[in-house]
Amino acid sequence: MPYFLNNQEDQQAMLAAIGATSIDDLLESIPDSMRLKRPLDMRPPMSELELTQHMEQLAQRNAQGTKHRCFLGGGSYDHFIPSVVDAIATRAEFYTSYTPYQPEVSQGNLQAMFEYQTLICQLTGMDVSNASLYDGGSATIEAVLLSMSVTRRHRKVITTTSLHPEYRQVIQTYLANLDAELVTIPTAGGRLEPSALSAELDDQVACVLIQHPNFFGNLEPVDGIAEQVHQAGALLVSVFDPISLGILRRPGDLGVDVAVAEGQSLGNPMQFGGPYLGIMACRERFVRRLPGRIAGQTVDRRGRRCWVLTLQTREQHIRRDKATSNICTNQGLFALRAAIYLSWMGPHGLQETATLCTQKAHYAAQRITERDRYNLKFAAPMFKEFVIQDKQGQVEQALKKAHAGGCLAGIALGRWYPELKDCFLVAVTEKRTLEEIDQLADCLPD
Repeated sequence: MPYFLNNQEDQQAMLAAIGATSIDDLLESIPDSMRLKRPLDMRPPMSELELTQHMEQLAQRNAQGTKHRCFLGGGSYDHFIPSVVDAIATRAEFYTSYTPYQPEVSQGNLQAMFEYQTLICQLTGMDVSNASLYDGGSATIEAVLLSMSVTRRHRKVITTTSLHPEYRQVIQTYLANLDAELVTIPTAGGRLEPSALSAELDDQVACVLIQHPNFFGNLEPVDGIAEQVHQAGALLVSVFDPISLGILRRPGDLGVDVAVAEGQSLGNPMQFGGPYLGIMACRERFVRRLPGRIAGQTVDRRGRRCWVLTLQTREQHIRRDKATSNICTNQGLFALRAAIYLSWMGPHGLQETATLCTQKAHYAAQRITERDRYNLKFAAPMFKEFVIQDKQGQVEQALKKAHAGGCLAGIALGRWYPELKDCFLVAVTEKRTLEEIDQLADCLPD
C-alpha cells in the first residue's frame, strides 16, 4: 500500500501550482448552504506505521473466502486458481498495460487477446469472440442489444425468473428508455417450462435469454428451445457457467446464437465482488455487430505472423454514429488470466473440475437434507448449486450461526425472490473437501 505524506507545505505547493490561494478556493462552485460547517469526524493524522495497523484491523472485519469454508455462489465462486495464472499474469508487460485503442498496441497484448478469443470459441463452440467485456451482466445486455439490432425488433425480450436477478435488473435499466418490454416467465419449479415459452413467442420478440445452468443451479430443458425460438424469428442467447462446459454440451452445439458468461471462475479470485470478466461469443454472421475489441491474426510485409485490432470501424472511437455499443474498455488482465487458466487446465482438467463440483454438490445436498429442518426446494437436475428450504423460515439466523462456526453457508434468496424468503442458495466447488462439507452440515442449526 503506497503511503504519501500530506503536510501543509505540500498542500501550499500544490495550491500554488494550480493558482489557488487556499483549499476554500476549490469549493467556490459549491453553494455555501450545501457545505459542511464542521470538521469531518475522522481520526487525527497517523504515521505510516499507525495507518498500516489501522488498515489491517479494518481488513480483518471482512469474512474472506480464504479464511472460511466458502459455499457462496450466485455468480462469484471460490474455484481453485493454479499458481501459473499469477506467475504469468503478474509479469510487468501484462500487468501494467491498459485497454488498446491505438493501432500501435504491443504485439504481445494483441496475441494474448487473440489467444483468449480462440480459447473462448473452443470452449463455447461459437464462431467468434470479442476480447472481453466488463462482467456477466454487461455481456448479457450487450447480447440483448445485438439481438435487437440483428432482428430489427425492438419491442420484446423474453427471459425467465431463473436468470440471475441482477442481470435482469441490468436489462430492465437499459430497456427502460428503449420502449422495449422485458417479459419474465415464472419458473415455479426452478426452471423453464417449454410450453410457457411457446405462449410468449411472437413476431415482436428480439431474443430469448436462457441461463443454463440457471441461477438456482438447475439445468434448463435446452433441447429443442433453439428451434422453437428460431421459428419465431428471434435469437437465442445463452448465459452459461464456463466450468460447467467441462461436462455439459456447449452453447454452440445447442443452436445458441449468442453465448455470454461471467468469467470470474476462470482463474480470477472472488475479490469481494469484482472487478470481473464478461465473456461474449456469437455466430460469425453477427461479427460486425459484436461489441468490444476483436484481435485478428494476419501477416506483415515480411510474411511473419502478427496480430491487429480488426473491424474497428464498428467501434465508437472511429465511427461513433454507427457504433455497436458504448463499451469503452475491456477486462484485458482478467481475460489473460482466463486464457492462462484454460490453457493450463485443458479439456481433461476442466472436465475433472466440473465433475468434482457436481459430485460434491450432490453430497452436500444429501448431508444438509438429512436434517428434518431442511429440504431441497427443486427436484430438477443440478450442476454445482442448489436451493435449500428452511422449514422454520429462519434463513438469516441459520446463515449467521453457520458463519459463527466458520462457514459461509450460502446466500439468502429473499432479497430477490419474496416467494423464496425461506430459502438459501448453496454453491460447492472443487475446492471444498468432504470434511468441509460435513462441517457445513454441522454448522447449520437443527
